[in-house]
This record gives sequence, C-alpha cells and structure tokens, in this order.
Amino acid sequence: MPELPEVQTTVNGLNKTVRGKKIVGVKTSYQSPFYKDRDEIKNPKYFKKFKKKVIGQKILIARRRAKNVLIHLSNYETILVHMKMTGHFVYNRPETTFVRLDFILNDDKHLVLSDMRKFAKVTLVKTAELKESPHLKHLGPEPLEKKFQFTNFNLQIQKKPKGKIKQVLMDQNLISGIGNIYSDEILWHAGIHPLSRPDRIPAQNLRTMFKAIKEILRKGIDFGGDSMSDYRNIKGEKGNFQNYHRAYKRTDLSCGKRGCPGITKRIIVSARSAHFCPIHQILYK
Repeated sequence: MPELPEVQTTVNGLNKTVRGKKIVGVKTSYQSPFYKDRDEIKNPKYFKKFKKKVIGQKILIARRRAKNVLIHLSNYETILVHMKMTGHFVYNRPETTFVRLDFILNDDKHLVLSDMRKFAKVTLVKTAELKESPHLKHLGPEPLEKKFQFTNFNLQIQKKPKGKIKQVLMDQNLISGIGNIYSDEILWHAGIHPLSRPDRIPAQNLRTMFKAIKEILRKGIDFGGDSMSDYRNIKGEKGNFQNYHRAYKRTDLSCGKRGCPGITKRIIVSARSAHFCPIHQILYK
C-alpha cells in the first residue's frame, strides 16, 4: 500500500503535470453492488453525480493528508483518493494497464488511476469540509510537519502505552502516513524491536526513533517512493527506495548494520509482517 512518501511523490507529480488543466471528461470501470449506498465512485449512482460535478472544473492544486491524495477543483470541491494496495496515478501514458478511472483533460491528455486489485477509494468532498469529513477527521498529526516535535510524538504513542510499537507507528489515528515498509525501516534505524512497548522504551531511544521517522520518510520522498510492489509515479516509473531497504522483506539476509552479526527475521504483528534484526533491535517489554 502506498505510504506517506509514495503519496507525496504522487502529489508532487500531479502538481507538475495537471495543475491548471481543465477536466473535460471522466469515465470509470469501477462498479460494485457492494458500494450501492456509499458515496464512492464504485457506486454507479454516485459516479453520475461525481461526473457532473468534476467535468468543466480546473485542477487548482493537489495536496496530501496522510495516505490520501486531495485534488482541489475550481468549484470548491475536492477529489479525495486513497490509493489502497495497488493504486497509482499516471499521466499521458496510453500503455498504462488496469485503468479504473480516466480523467480526460483539455489538452487531450489523460490522467488515469491504475488499480490492479480495485481497492482504491475515490470520492468528492466540499473543500471547506475536508478536515471534518469522515475520511480525514480521525487522522493523527503529520510526522513531517515542523510543528510535529518530539513532545507531540511521545504524547501520541503513549496513548497506547502497552501496545506493540510496530502496530502503534502504523496506527493512523496516532500518526499519519506510516505503514508496513517505513515502520520496519524506522525501527531498524532506531534499534528497537517491533514488539517493544512504548511505555518501556527509554526516552533516549524514543528520541532516536523520532529522528528516524523524519529522516526515513524524507529519504523515501527523495528516492521517489518505494516500488517493491505495484507503486509507480506519475510517469509510470518505479521509485528507488526499495533499493535501500535495511529491514523490509530482507528475511534471512544479513543485518547490514556495521559490526552487527544479526540475520533479519520476520514475525507477524497484528496480522502484518515485521522484519527486524534480533541482535541490535532491543526488545523493551
């Protein structure tokens, strides 16, 4: 699933390619009886309303909130897209496969949402009501904002003092945007075992983890996101962060930390995989 760096990379790409362009048509192959009464474009009735509201509108700017792409339109409506497991936006690449949503633009080019597994969520929200919408109002603070300092970080994770730190980092109600890949990498760099309890981790180690969050997420953006799975950028190209993994999907490989003889292990934490070094990542329980 695209995490904060992949979503931010997507937003950056949208602003470079489609900002200022007008939507002149839109079509979708999303349809599901399970979405009959929902305000999502997989509901054919809702898509008719969606189509009517977006056609003729100019794309003002794209922004990100947690793992959501927000495309602000000139009629004060915002297209909200959660790309889920396999979704990604691609611009002006007619060879793109698994196209589920197609925006035709006034330059005769196309912005499409590719989504192999059809899990992505697309809806429309009044821009002024975004913060209080059910899609966003539950979300925790943004970890890369300047105002998100160590005090804020510690306050958030101590809301689940007896939780497993891997799961706590991925809890979108506590901190926005961190998922399976980046939580593994953050904990590896911080030297903290994924099963550690937040209330047992020493303050010094928490500070190291806080610093790692900022550094690893920024590095993910700098490398254009992680394409270990399906993610592609706006040009349909792979990101490069997967080439710099230290923990994620490195089961049975050497730790890689200088002087550490550890071999990367994999365990399941609340139905999600966690990759870690059993030598230098300390378990605080």
